[in-house]
Formats: sequence, C-alpha cells, structure tokens
Amino acid sequence: MITEDKVLEALKSVMDPDLGRDIVSLGFVGDVKIDGGAVAFTITLTTPACPVKDQMKGQAEKSVSRLDGVTSVAVKMDAKVPSHHNPALQQNLLPDVRNVIAIASGKGGVGKTTVAVNLAAALARDGATVGLLDADMYGPSVPVMLGITGQPKINERQKIMPIEKFGMKVMSLGFLLEADKALIWRGPMIHSAIRQFLTDVEWGALDYLVVDLPPGTGDAQLTISQSLSLSGVVIVTTPQVVASRIAVKALSLFVTMKVPILGIIENMSYFRCGKCGTDHDIFGRGGGKDAAERLGVPFLGEIPIDTALREGSDTGVPIVVGKPESNLAQSLVKAARGLAANVSKLAPTTVG
Repeated sequence: MITEDKVLEALKSVMDPDLGRDIVSLGFVGDVKIDGGAVAFTITLTTPACPVKDQMKGQAEKSVSRLDGVTSVAVKMDAKVPSHHNPALQQNLLPDVRNVIAIASGKGGVGKTTVAVNLAAALARDGATVGLLDADMYGPSVPVMLGITGQPKINERQKIMPIEKFGMKVMSLGFLLEADKALIWRGPMIHSAIRQFLTDVEWGALDYLVVDLPPGTGDAQLTISQSLSLSGVVIVTTPQVVASRIAVKALSLFVTMKVPILGIIENMSYFRCGKCGTDHDIFGRGGGKDAAERLGVPFLGEIPIDTALREGSDTGVPIVVGKPESNLAQSLVKAARGLAANVSKLAPTTVG
C-alpha cells in the first residue's frame, strides 16, 4: 500500500545541490496526495530561478515511480523566496522586500548597468517578483536601457509608484530629470536621495530588489550598505588585469561592511566571430575568474562581447527579453540563476 511516509522516504534521495540537504528535510515537499496508484505532490523551492529545478523534478518523479503500486507521478514545482534581513539594523526600510541585491563595479565602462538590467529581467522572467532601483545618481541609464520615457505617478498615500516594465518595478532619478541636464550634488544630497528612493517609493512585496550602484566606492555604496540589510553584492568586471584589480578594491569595501559577496561576473569576456566561430580575447580573458578563485568567492560566469547586447540596451529591450534563446541571453540567465542560488544559500534553509 502506498503511504505518504513511503513517498517522503523515497524523496529523501533527492538532494538540493546548493544547500547540500535532501528536499524533505529542507521542508520543500508538501501537499502529498495519493489516489490509488496516482501520487501527486508539490516541491516548493527557495527561488523560482533555481538552476536545477528541472533536474530535481525529474529525480523526484523517478524516485517515487519506483515504489510498488505507483502508476503515475505528478509533481508541481513552486517557489517561496525566503527573506534575508539583518536583525542588527536599527530600522528595516524595506520590510516587504525579501532580498536586496547590489550590483557594483570598481570602475565605469564595464557594462555594470547592462548586466544589472538583464539580471533583473531574467529573474522576473523566471517568475520572481522583482524591483530594479537605479542608484547611479550621476549617470542614470536604466530608463534608456528599458525604453522608459514617462514619469512615475504619486498614489493616494503620497508614495512614488515605480514604473513597471518587462515584469519589473523600476525607479530611477532619470525619470525625474530633464534630458541632458547634469546633476550637481554633493555627498549628503546623494545620501538623502537614495534614502528617499527607499522610503518614499511604493515598492510593495518583492522577492528581489536589484540595486544598480554607481561605479567606485563612494557615498551611494555606503548609504545602501548602511541603510539596508543587503542579501549580497555582485561585482561586475572586465577581463583586463587593471579592471579586475580595481574590482577587488570595490569588493573589499563590501567585505568591510560585512555584506556577503554573491559572485563576480566577467563582462566583455571574449568576442566570438560569426563567420569562423573563433573566440577572440580582445580585452584578455579570465581576470574575473582568477580574482574569484583567489578571493574564494563565487564566479557567476563570462558574458561575451556581442552587438546584440548593445542593440538591446539602445532600443530599450534587454537581450534576455528580446532574444531569450540566444547564447548571450542564456549566459546572463545562467548568471541570474547562479545569483539566486547563492542568495538562497545565505537565507533560512527551510520553506515555511
């Protein structure tokens, strides 16, 4: 006779490779139903962007189908993203946001914002509720990269409503500035503006808020690190030795602030010739991976040079949205899923 205990015992053979425990002890399995030889259950993961969810589903089906008397197995995959909040903070400015992820770089020109936009869009396409905050006050480029030209509205609670695009809630100072107008602000004004974007914007409940920081290690980085319980930071670099060394300096700031390092992404890693298929290392290659290995932090992958990425940014359609099946888009999706997996490792490891 098939029982729930037997089903759960069989499912203990299915491991979450990121968390290193079986899906039953992690509390992922629920809603077990048995009707004769038909077995159905739900597996609730810690992120809809789990990179091995299809593999885990297949393993679960096989494990239960081996039980005597089982004629069919139906597995429903679900996700509930756990919160990552630091109780040591005196105030939690975003209590309904489960995870805040900062995207940073040591220097400008490495494609940080392009990567941030595509990571956020990839998480949203995987089914997560996502916000994107453009915290680069001096060079807010998220509006252009998402093709947003309007201004946000104010709701009845006198809160700014983020503009929604491609399944994301988006806020940027670029929505409020006149085109081509320079921003001349000192540090305290940057601090005030960022906190206002945290407290006066109606973000609502989010699984992930992706924060695109300005390059370097200045006021914006300190304000974000001190005002929010960051789930972690992703450092974007290019392959050159000088770029990776500067990226390490940016990384050290967040280590000092006790912010977890979720990974390093190497952008502009190589150019693949469309005619011959040969990879050309225009800026060198491997600087980001070498830095990750040296520092003992995750390496989230290499993003190649491709005109499609630039075209997507110029036309306001991220590559993961416009050409989701392309190799370039898949490299960004893989990085986003690796990022989500690393966030899950740092959060509570049971689903409740």
